[in-house]
Amino acid sequence: MGSEGNMKGFVLLLTLGIATVISGGQEPTTKKAVNGPFSNEEMQRFRALSPIDVHAHVFAPDPFISMLQKLNLHILDILVVDDMSPSHRDLNKERSEALTVVHASNGYAALCTSFDPYSFNQPDYARKVIRGLNDDFARGAIAVKLWKNVGMEIKDASGHYLMADNPVFAPIYQDIASHRKTLVAHLADPDSGWQPPNPASPDYEYYRDHPSAYMYGKQGVPSKEEILRARDHVLEQNPELRVVGAHLGSMESNLTELGRHLDKYPNFAVDMAARMPYLEMQPRETMIAFVTKFQDRLIYGTDVGFSRGSSETIGELEAVYANDWRYLATADTIMYKSKPVKGLDLPETVLRKIYHDNAVKWFPGILNTAAMK
Repeated sequence: MGSEGNMKGFVLLLTLGIATVISGGQEPTTKKAVNGPFSNEEMQRFRALSPIDVHAHVFAPDPFISMLQKLNLHILDILVVDDMSPSHRDLNKERSEALTVVHASNGYAALCTSFDPYSFNQPDYARKVIRGLNDDFARGAIAVKLWKNVGMEIKDASGHYLMADNPVFAPIYQDIASHRKTLVAHLADPDSGWQPPNPASPDYEYYRDHPSAYMYGKQGVPSKEEILRARDHVLEQNPELRVVGAHLGSMESNLTELGRHLDKYPNFAVDMAARMPYLEMQPRETMIAFVTKFQDRLIYGTDVGFSRGSSETIGELEAVYANDWRYLATADTIMYKSKPVKGLDLPETVLRKIYHDNAVKWFPGILNTAAMK
């Protein structure tokens, strides 16, 4: 699959697949859909993968850690700085809560720290950020999160949007690379964030409930392409920096373009967090071809969140892992928006990479967290 001819064949298959989605999509199935938490047999298969979720936001240990132990599941616990969210405004509080989870997890959780982009125009900004990151690295943090408020929200004094390739970030990226840590980059959003409301979109409810993140109809906002070009510039300027693009690198609607990026940038991989519906919308053979070709660059993640007072139950969270696993690992029928979807039934060798090996490669130290300070 690595040859140019095979790549052209894959692109053709993907193009035909997209047309199939438009005209009716998934192959028909009459099997009863499977849903909910793992059965005992399913859980044993899942546990045997030593699975890792590289995209979680967990700020209370119990009973979440008990679920991790039950599932033999490791997580990357990610901090986010967002002044529009009451739970993410205070980085120090967020860090303290996440470290409580990490310390209580018996090695099942590792920390992904972050930094405040809102103060980018303050004196000695980069030096202060680097000092904070290095303190977190000393505590055991293995990665750093850069969030979509860079590119989509924050502006400079002239009214220009702050982009990921702004020179103010250059020494920060260099410091992350010099410590052999990973940058988790959630930059831009799905295409639907720039399009008219569409109830069929996987993200319709999100933009309905988060109008500040909805770019459609707003004057003077950057295009998605502009934001991703800035990210690509970071990849080009920092070849020694490992970058994991959150949410399929925000290219969930264009797997052909995602494939080109993975071919072009050897320092770039993507997690699958909160984008499984986009995969399930594609024809089954298209997805099997894509996952097989890029099996070394796709990393499992969910974007699950848990904190004190969370509305989701542990059973509901376990069902997220179970339904994702059924889609990737079995030929069972699952449901997406009342439509049946047949699982990919990927080989164990591929599943092991997606669920374990790739996380270990792209996030060094993710399994060595028992000594975190």
